[in-house]
Amino acid sequence: MRFTRTILSALLLLAMAMAANATTLDSCRAMARANYPLIHQYGLIHQSEQFSVENAARNWIPKLYLSAQATYQSDAANMSDLWSDIGNETVAQLMDKFLPELGMKKFQGKVQLDLQQNIWDGGKSTAERRIARAEARANEASVDVELYQLESRVDNIYFGILLLDEQLAQMENLHRLLESNLKNAQALLRNSIVLQSDVDAIEAEYLSNGQKIEQIRYSRSAFRKMLSLLVGKDFTNETLTEPEELQASLKKEKERPEITLINAKKTLISEQIRNVRTYSMPQFSAFASGWYGYPTLNMFKAMKSSEWGVDGVVGVKMSWNIGAYYTQGNRVKILQLNQQQLDVQKDVFTFNQQLQTIQENTDIMRLNRILQDDDRIVTLRQSVREASEAKYRNGTITTNELLQHLMDESNARRAKSIHHIELLKTEYELQHTL
Repeated sequence: MRFTRTILSALLLLAMAMAANATTLDSCRAMARANYPLIHQYGLIHQSEQFSVENAARNWIPKLYLSAQATYQSDAANMSDLWSDIGNETVAQLMDKFLPELGMKKFQGKVQLDLQQNIWDGGKSTAERRIARAEARANEASVDVELYQLESRVDNIYFGILLLDEQLAQMENLHRLLESNLKNAQALLRNSIVLQSDVDAIEAEYLSNGQKIEQIRYSRSAFRKMLSLLVGKDFTNETLTEPEELQASLKKEKERPEITLINAKKTLISEQIRNVRTYSMPQFSAFASGWYGYPTLNMFKAMKSSEWGVDGVVGVKMSWNIGAYYTQGNRVKILQLNQQQLDVQKDVFTFNQQLQTIQENTDIMRLNRILQDDDRIVTLRQSVREASEAKYRNGTITTNELLQHLMDESNARRAKSIHHIELLKTEYELQHTL
């Protein structure tokens, strides 16, 4: 009793270890997404979106401008010119006597600080923020499309490995049968029941089958290396779990990432249209300017003295680019044409998706119908092969007939395995298409 419990415990631990080492298709997809360099693009897109939104929001932060200038003029306003224009020499002489050299200096300069605050920008900053977010969603959708295509590559390699595993198992089974019949033929040769050429024929087939086994092993090793590179994990000795059939659950649960990308691009164009319409809107802002320099705003004081002074102005400003109306209509029409092109792309993709769905559904029905007969064919081929081995031992059939029956059974088993894996692969391809 204790020995039985020990055996059961050992078998349980072995099963748990095998389950822990087994790898599923879903886990390979997840690891491939995490390992693919493009996955880092999501973080970069998010950061770029944040920076763009912050820059658009900063349009409402007061803007400060500091400037300085120094000039020397060839001429400047002078009161003597005014007196001479009066035409009365007596008045001009009196003014020159009491207000000599009253005028502006030719050297002028100032250091100025300007402050500007938007009151209403016509919706431009709001449109820029919406564009930044829409552009980020479109970029993320583009990455989703590439990663979705990556899953298809993982699926192809994964099912390729499963198919090679099945072929290897069937070829090894045939190898064991050939080895058993080779030993029987050698025994019959010793009893002079068969000829040496009969033994040679079976041995040649045995060696040829061994070469095919090695070729399959090399191919399987190459596929496993490709899968290891995609997922970032060594799959040399990993057991790949055969996925479950999906026929009962095949349905369209969500839209393809390609459709999401097209819709995101359309949304981006809608935001761009909204932004174009802000170009022709008036903008209002408040401003304040202060400066230290010469001349001051008090011109008469500046005429009497060249001293620098402090001045300032405040006010409200409106700017309206009326000329934007001339091109706004055409810009909007160009963007709307781009949206229509995206609608065409969406219709083409949906049409091709429907065609592919019909083809894959047809393949699934065909493979299901074929598999219904595969079990019966294998049973019959096995029965014929076993009978042939008995007849061969009795010397009633030739070696070539025996080999033909062996190959027929092997081909039937291999065809069944191929059809089974092809059915699983097509079901997952249909799920991917939907």
